[in-house]
Amino acid sequence: MPLKLSLKPKEAVVVNGAVLRNGDRRGTILLQNQARVLRQKDVLEPEATESPEEHLYFAVMQMYLTGETEGQLYDQTVTAIAAVLNTTDSADEREQLIKISTACAAGETYQALSLCRKLLKAAEAGNG
Repeated sequence: MPLKLSLKPKEAVVVNGAVLRNGDRRGTILLQNQARVLRQKDVLEPEATESPEEHLYFAVMQMYLTGETEGQLYDQTVTAIAAVLNTTDSADEREQLIKISTACAAGETYQALSLCRKLLKAAEAGNG
């Protein structure tokens, strides 16, 4: 079954590392096969990463978008997980980090990215 993406005017989406930007009107894209897809709203720019949780999200996002699950990007992710671990005493956050780590180690980077999104939201709620 194809993935249907409805895009707002000028909205961008990343598909397998390529940035696609919609034109002036609402548009729809149908993806007929497996692809790494990330909407513009879920892309975190490197200069926007300030907190340890944002650094983790960015590291996992890079793994997901490139499809690389080992090497330098994996090492950056492990370092980012350790940094978040060092800043939290929350058992819930630690459990979330273990799930993120497990998903990354298994190559399930989309799942890890979803978990990172929840971690970011929880961190923002705690700071706000």
